[in-house]
Amino acid sequence: MRKVLAGLGLVFLVLVLSGLVGIGFGAWVFTRPGPLPDARVVVVAKGGEGSAYASLQAAGLFPDDAWTHPVFRIAVRLTRPDGALHAAELTFPAHASMQQVLFVLRHGRPVIHRLTIPEGRSALQIAALLSDAPALDGTFIPPAEGSVMPLTYDYEWGMGRAALLERMQRAMKRALAHAWEGRVPDPVIADPQALLVLASMVERETALPEERPMVARVFLNRLHQGMRLQSDPTVVYGLNQGAGPLGHALSHTDLITPTAYNTYVIPGLPPGPICSPGAAALEAAAHPADGTMLYFVANGHGGHEFASSLGDHNRHVSEFRAHQMSGRP
Repeated sequence: MRKVLAGLGLVFLVLVLSGLVGIGFGAWVFTRPGPLPDARVVVVAKGGEGSAYASLQAAGLFPDDAWTHPVFRIAVRLTRPDGALHAAELTFPAHASMQQVLFVLRHGRPVIHRLTIPEGRSALQIAALLSDAPALDGTFIPPAEGSVMPLTYDYEWGMGRAALLERMQRAMKRALAHAWEGRVPDPVIADPQALLVLASMVERETALPEERPMVARVFLNRLHQGMRLQSDPTVVYGLNQGAGPLGHALSHTDLITPTAYNTYVIPGLPPGPICSPGAAALEAAAHPADGTMLYFVANGHGGHEFASSLGDHNRHVSEFRAHQMSGRP
C-alpha cells in the first residue's frame, strides 16, 4: 500500500512539475519579443481568433512553429474579459510580444485613410477617385452631378464605397441648405438647385476667392437682362460631360455646337450643375458682389478683367490678345 501511495505521489509531483513547466513556457511565449523587425500596418481579417492569427502570422508577427498558435488560443480565452478582438487595419510595433499584439487587437486605433475631393471636380472624376481609393470595399451607384461636397473625408479599411459616397452627398445637402437659407434673395435663382448650378459655374470660371462673387454677379446681371451667359466651362461640359479638359482650346465650332449645356446657345442657366462646387463658390453664388458688370475676360495673370459695357470689355479682350502676342509672362 505504501508503495502504491508513493507511486501516486510521484505521478502527482511529475504532473505538477509538468504543469508548472508548461505554464512557465506559455508565459515565456506570451511575453517574449516577436520577430517583427519594424513597426507594420496589418489588415486583421474578420472571422475570429483563427483568422486573426493567420493574418498576424502571415505578416511576420509570430514565428512559424508548433506552439505559438496554441498559446495564442489559450491567451485569447484567458484574457477575454479585456475585450473582443477587432478585425481592422492596425499598426503593430516592432518586436511586439503576443501580449502587446493582443492589446493592439483589442484597444488599438484603426489606421485612418483620407480621400480628398477637390473643388470643381465632375461626377465622372469623383467616381474615378472613389473607385481608385485604397482600403474601400464594394461598388456604388455613380453620383449625380454636383451632389458631392468637396472635402477631405476620413475612412477606415473595409468601409463601403457606397457608404462613403452617401456621407459626401449628405455633406453637400447640408452645405447647400445652409447657403440657400442665408442667401441674398434673387428672383432669377428660384430654388436651391438653381443656386447649385450657378455655384458650379462660378467654381469652374475662377480659382481666385476675391473674383467668385464678381463672377456670380456677372451671371446674375446677364440673367436679369435676358443675355446668354456665354460660359466656356459649360460648353466643355456639354461636349464631354465632365470627363476633363478637351485637349484643345475652344473653337468657334465648339461654341456653336448645340448641347443642353452650351450657354452660348441656350438661354438662362444650364439644366444642371457642371461640377461639385466648394463652400466658397456656394457662398459667392448666395452672396454675389454688387455692381453692374456684364462681362469678364482673362487678363493673362491668372485673373480676370470685369466690365459693365461692351466697349470696355472689347478693350480688355484686345489687351489680353496683345499680352498673348507679346509672349510676356
